[in-house]
Amino acid sequence: MRLYYRAVTKDGKTIRGLVEAKDVKEAATYLRNHQFIPIQILPENKTGLAHYLPFLRRVKPGDIIFFTRQLASMITSGLTLIQAMNILKNQTQNAALEEVIEGIISDIEDGAMLSKALEKYPHVFSPIYIALIKTAEVSGLLDKVLTRLADNLEKNDKLVRTIRGALMYPVIVVIMMILVMVVMMIFVIPQLTVLYGDLNLPLPAATVFIISVSNFFIYDWYIAIALAALAFYYIRQWYNKPQGRKTVDKYVLKLPIFGRMISDSIMAEFSRTLSLMISSGSLVVESLLKSGDVVGNVLYKEEIGTVAKRVEKGISMGSAMETSTLFPPIIIEMVKIGEQTGKLDASLLKASDYFEREVEEKVKVMSTLLEPIIMVMLAIGVGFLIISIITPIYNLISNIS
Repeated sequence: MRLYYRAVTKDGKTIRGLVEAKDVKEAATYLRNHQFIPIQILPENKTGLAHYLPFLRRVKPGDIIFFTRQLASMITSGLTLIQAMNILKNQTQNAALEEVIEGIISDIEDGAMLSKALEKYPHVFSPIYIALIKTAEVSGLLDKVLTRLADNLEKNDKLVRTIRGALMYPVIVVIMMILVMVVMMIFVIPQLTVLYGDLNLPLPAATVFIISVSNFFIYDWYIAIALAALAFYYIRQWYNKPQGRKTVDKYVLKLPIFGRMISDSIMAEFSRTLSLMISSGSLVVESLLKSGDVVGNVLYKEEIGTVAKRVEKGISMGSAMETSTLFPPIIIEMVKIGEQTGKLDASLLKASDYFEREVEEKVKVMSTLLEPIIMVMLAIGVGFLIISIITPIYNLISNIS
């Protein structure tokens, strides 16, 4: 089992970390053998508030990029792995990453390879990351692979931030629109309902509908929450099944604005990861299978797996990709050129750059298109609400005059 520990070193410094042990007694013995004085040893899932608020102990992508880039620089400059890790432990500002590094140092000091030490932290280091480190250890090119890995992580992070940045404005507008509607339903409409009742006004269908929705928000809100919770639960259960995930991923790719952008971002990440795997010395079939794990779309993962099986039978990668409609012609041609010239990794890297540019262009177009669409939807919603409220008063004034 994994245990969280807090201990004191010989020079009085408090350290924290994770250790593999059968029980607390064995963990304490392990710490004392390393000349640490244990203060607290707990199962990893009982480490206080962080168990209920995981984001407090989260290692962010930026932290991993920093770790990888700095480790590559220090190994290139001639430092040993232990020296580099100790410096990184002192440099990092993230307590969770500091604990991870301490655990890695402890394992390396016990004779474990770096890749083996990283395997204990699957929530921090992805399978691709660990596989690349393992390949680098065999080839003796750890510094170069770490440098390329850091570049790869930075580009992935930039792509994600670009897409998130484009979605931020419409999401904020929609959230604010919903909040305004809720406030109107809970505080404004009930006051008008009382007024209409006192005046004994005949109400149009739109106003009756708005009042019914308002009453539902005020008196039957618990039903809405219960229905939403049940819907969320059953949708999540269905989505976690292979067929549910496949159905969602299929229709996501068909979305009018987002589908093509998502497809291009998948291709950018796939081609860049595959290039990195091949350049580090991994076998093509293994590289394909590992790259398929990072795409985040079941349809693409299955197609990449099919390509890997065909390549294993002796078919070229470019020819294997041609049988699928999910791979754009540009990447198929780039793969064929790379296979012919013997520079497949370089061709894939160029393909990833192309798809990144495509994603950036589509993000700009999407941002331009979404803004007027959201404004029109907002105008329709607010307009309907205002007309529903004002119509009875307008009818009353018309009758008086």
